Amino acid sequence: MTVGVRESEDVPAGEGEREPDPSDSLRTFGAVVQALREHAGLSRAQFAELVRFSKHTVESVELGRRMPDESFVERAEQALGNTGALRRAAQFLTRGETGLAAWFRRWARLEKVAVSLCTYECRLVPGLLQSEGYARAVFEGTVPVAPDHLLEDFMARRMERQRMLFERPTTPFSFIVEEHVFRRRFGDAGQMREMFDHVLELSTPRNVMLQLVPLEAGLHACLDGPLQLLETPKGQQLAYSEGQQNGRLITDPKEVILLRQRYDTLRSQALNTKDSRGLLERLRGEL
Repeated sequence: MTVGVRESEDVPAGEGEREPDPSDSLRTFGAVVQALREHAGLSRAQFAELVRFSKHTVESVELGRRMPDESFVERAEQALGNTGALRRAAQFLTRGETGLAAWFRRWARLEKVAVSLCTYECRLVPGLLQSEGYARAVFEGTVPVAPDHLLEDFMARRMERQRMLFERPTTPFSFIVEEHVFRRRFGDAGQMREMFDHVLELSTPRNVMLQLVPLEAGLHACLDGPLQLLETPKGQQLAYSEGQQNGRLITDPKEVILLRQRYDTLRSQALNTKDSRGLLERLRGEL
């Protein structure tokens, strides 16, 4: 059972659905339980009696909404033929990845094995470059308000994702960000300076390229919105776009090629990395 993206895995064309919540492994395990139960000719109520759990619990497990405990797995095995399939599958069960939106989880796993990653942002500082103070301000401003325990999960996940910029020094990371993103104020001047310092530090390594689109650049090739592009270890080109409460993994080669052409065009329209750093330093100095 696949609980994450293997280094050699490609994504089939046409799969742009949302990432399941809480996790792929729970949903898949639940589907296997349901299939075996139905094959055995058992209703949920009958199966619940055999495994000595409530019908509601059985339903929750089958729909991937609940992590089955060891006793459930063992009793289900015995009730459904004792083949060992459920015991083996249970070893790969994981809960949902807290701190990541459900629709972003699949892309986040692809990021971990990508051989290149490109990001265009026009709304906010990209997550991989956000300072702790900036990220906290973003999460605290979400609607509905996130409870404190989830807020800390969000923060931990955001900061953990940034580690790959240093842990993968041979992987090229390209960021193109609109200048106005860095002009949008949050917190006090100290927090703003911390944000600029953090971005400048993270974009220092040679494999991290940050380009700003200056205000005077005018209209350009990526006005349709934020965009991310990556290449898998097997050479597959993928894209990701995100909006209000949704995200879309794009696998169609023709669409990905078009989006990459737009990104490459914008790269030529943005400031080079040296001038971009200079602009960030000037904006920091204006605080």
